[in-house]
Amino acid sequence: MFDTHLIRKDFPILTRTIHGKPIVYLDSTASSLKPKLVLDAIMEYYTKFSVNIFRGIYTLSEEATQKYEDARVKVAKFIGAKSENEIVFVRNATEAINLVAATWGRAHLDRESEIVSTVMEHHANIVPWQEISQKSGAKLSYAGITPDYELDIDHLEKLITSRTKLVVLTYVSNVLGTINPMKEVIRRIKSKNPKTIILIDGAQAVPHMSVDVSTFGCDFFVFSGHKMLAPTGVGVLWGKYDLLQEMPPYQTGGEMIKEVYLEKTIFKDAPHKFEAGTPHIAGTIGLGAAIDYLSTLGMDAVRKHEEEVTRYALKVLGQLKGVKIFGPERAERKGGVVAFTVLGVHPHDLAQVLDSDNICIRSGNHCAMPLHTYLKLSATARSSFYIYNTKEEVDLLAGGIEKATRLFNG
Repeated sequence: MFDTHLIRKDFPILTRTIHGKPIVYLDSTASSLKPKLVLDAIMEYYTKFSVNIFRGIYTLSEEATQKYEDARVKVAKFIGAKSENEIVFVRNATEAINLVAATWGRAHLDRESEIVSTVMEHHANIVPWQEISQKSGAKLSYAGITPDYELDIDHLEKLITSRTKLVVLTYVSNVLGTINPMKEVIRRIKSKNPKTIILIDGAQAVPHMSVDVSTFGCDFFVFSGHKMLAPTGVGVLWGKYDLLQEMPPYQTGGEMIKEVYLEKTIFKDAPHKFEAGTPHIAGTIGLGAAIDYLSTLGMDAVRKHEEEVTRYALKVLGQLKGVKIFGPERAERKGGVVAFTVLGVHPHDLAQVLDSDNICIRSGNHCAMPLHTYLKLSATARSSFYIYNTKEEVDLLAGGIEKATRLFNG
């Protein structure tokens, strides 16, 4: 049974009070809290085998190496990869996208190429492609969204031509919460141009629902650890192995080499050729522990809980005077994200008022300025929910919004 009140006891930060009040954390879309299991795994590394990996043949190094590679196996299984050799560890989803842009992108994109994206992307899935477009001359275009905040798949499909070499799109919008029907979207893209390479930003999907990349038909998939209970500084690039093998290294130096001569260097095979230097060993082990924690809960149960809290939030906030919610109206079409505005109250002012009661939300454009511009908004307030959030916290949020409304509107 999914017991949120029991789960909350696993998160030490939630025992903290500020000015005598508990923390109401509603910003997991930005970064999640960390359970004790993950913190213990990190501490175990630093206290029991805090040495470098791969390079030592002594016991401590072999223990650290095994824990690191165990995490790779766990990630592969968690997202349905065919092999752990398809899993590249990076710092975050942003670096994973930049890796693909700097390697596959530079090798395959030119003035005869087209890149297609969407207006609902995070900046991390826009800026790298703007840069590669400017350098390569490839045309970059964006699909819009429908009036009910869904991806306009018909528009996306119309943008696909024989020259489209790459499509990049998010699985779940970090603002609207829209869950894109990934299998259908990919099917329609591939039916229009089977040779098109597809990269999926799964940063807002992997922490919240079951993901099986082997069934999607995409070519690259990226996500970050810190949004799924793991430490900051570790993320994942999944890629089809043949693609990874043909791509040149992203960075060069120690550990990603097989042999080095003064005249030339022979690199390791994927995934290790993309992991130059000493990686974030503790963070990667922490990611493995986070996957253990989520696997024990069950991702279907995680998703069901978030749907319930989100459905309640849509109902409660939707009844407040002056509140306008952006995103699909049905919780089953959304991730655990509710972005909104309050009439007469700027999102930044709202966030400050809520902070006086330790209610943590995000305000601004949430690294999705093009989407806000598309919607004719300067900023929104965003509450987001995860395994440790409750309906009672939604009520506290609603009370805080009413408090801010009285302060600013009289």
